[in-house]
Amino acid sequence: MLSVLRVHLPSDIPIVGCELTPYVLLRRPDKSLSTEDVPESAPVDGHFLRYKWYRIQSDKKVAVCSVHPSEQATLQCLGCVKAKIPVAKSYHCSPKCFSDAWQHHRVLHDRAASAVSENGNEEEELFGRFNSSGSGVVNTALSGSLSSTTLTNGSAPLYPQTVTQRSGGVTWIEVGRSKTYTPSADDIGHVLKFECVVVDAETKLLVGHVNTILTSCVIPAPSPSPRRLIPVSGVDMVGNVDSDDRVSSGTFTVLSYNILADVYASSEFYSYCPSWALSWQYRRQNLLREIVGYRADIVCLQEVQSDHFKEFFAPELDKHGYEALYKKKTSEVYGGNINTIDGCATFFRRDRFSSVKKYEVEFNKAAQSLTEALVPSTQKNTALNRLVKDNVALIAVLEAKFSNLGKRQLLSVANTHINVPQELKDVKLWQVHTLLKGLEKIAASADIPMLVCGDFNSVPGSAPHSLLAMGKVDPLHPDLSIDPLGILRPPGKLAHQLLLVSAYSSFARMGAGPGLEQQKRRLDSTTNEPLFTNCTRDFIGTLDYIFYTRISLQAKTQTLTLQVRDGDT
Repeated sequence: MLSVLRVHLPSDIPIVGCELTPYVLLRRPDKSLSTEDVPESAPVDGHFLRYKWYRIQSDKKVAVCSVHPSEQATLQCLGCVKAKIPVAKSYHCSPKCFSDAWQHHRVLHDRAASAVSENGNEEEELFGRFNSSGSGVVNTALSGSLSSTTLTNGSAPLYPQTVTQRSGGVTWIEVGRSKTYTPSADDIGHVLKFECVVVDAETKLLVGHVNTILTSCVIPAPSPSPRRLIPVSGVDMVGNVDSDDRVSSGTFTVLSYNILADVYASSEFYSYCPSWALSWQYRRQNLLREIVGYRADIVCLQEVQSDHFKEFFAPELDKHGYEALYKKKTSEVYGGNINTIDGCATFFRRDRFSSVKKYEVEFNKAAQSLTEALVPSTQKNTALNRLVKDNVALIAVLEAKFSNLGKRQLLSVANTHINVPQELKDVKLWQVHTLLKGLEKIAASADIPMLVCGDFNSVPGSAPHSLLAMGKVDPLHPDLSIDPLGILRPPGKLAHQLLLVSAYSSFARMGAGPGLEQQKRRLDSTTNEPLFTNCTRDFIGTLDYIFYTRISLQAKTQTLTLQVRDGDT
């Protein structure tokens, strides 16, 4: 008979807007184990599974911190309430939390104040006076009001009044009857309960015990500060901005983004991140929202799992007008699930470009050829162990549909992730050099402009970055001292003729413009690259780049704002 053996959730902290999908392990009548659903429309041996979701609503309502959503709020900013800022953004878990967040929190106040025509004393009344720390007074404490039944979300009651069951001051409200459930704002601060039970298809009676899961309190999804495109005027400017902020004919936008594959987003690597922030259900919605929000004509993503490409990114971005190309990494080193191997995905707007040709670069094959040609047979295994890293590159030749030059306009877009341990500097440089020599052949065959995008795991000034940006590597560069296989000799061969320039280094060649000086301060003065594109607890620096051929392409009139660390300006 059909029975449920195990039920659990990937993360016990539910987030508003992020779908919850329980893992349900079944034993089927033939004794086999399965995780496939058994709906009422397709019963197995006369039985099916019934699911229910409940919101457990206590008479004591709680609010959660807007900065640390897994913490209960103890303070509320009255200025936010008076300014009619969304109430969820007014809560903080401690005075220190509020003080630390004031730099960003005050932006909400400034925006509200700009909408008020009168100034003077009204501003002090609305936003409160500064305290001695200079951060801002928390106008009201929530020690008593947190449990008040008058807590609302805006002008509407926070919770519906449909009662399923009430006992001992606790109300259970049924909110769903499918296997999955997406928490809403009504669920914030409440525990959810999931029920799964086997039901007799004929009698509709329950069979066996009801399997249940209780979650932690639902928390609101954090809302990071949006990044925007800023105008940069100067010698690289080309084209005009249309009224809908899209560039006119002849120009296009490009986005490159390492999205961190779910298989790598583990608590082992990111122990300082809460589990809910690492869950794929949470991250994928944020990633999609951000990617779509930039409205780029070409999108280059790295660390895209093959299953996530097929099941999520390709179909979702297709809805927004993107065509997709994908290259999965090779699997000679990878020892995990074959479906979770990541790779490079390139998307382009089908109304702006069409695909002409696709090239796939497998660095493992290049390593095989290299060792056959240069390495003595007795050292081949050692050489391959060093060189084979499963990395790939995807090169797409696109044809522009918006060209105003009166002739066919092609564009080559390379997308790669050079994921090599830092100590193997020779391997990293060799892979970048191999990619560039392949691009040289494509450029020579048809004089095609080039874009080279990706996560190169190489900081500005390193040998791979020098090769990309300068077209060569100084023979005395310290990275060249690590070359046990002799694959970098002679140093003079480490060069190319593509004449690439980094997109963000264009800032250094610009004149004055709105916001431009602030962006220049966020560049490394030596390399003219961003101060960081990667920020973790253990590393802050630049690893990701967009390069373009400066003869045939020019920097766009707008560039994405560079981010700063908390406390910087």
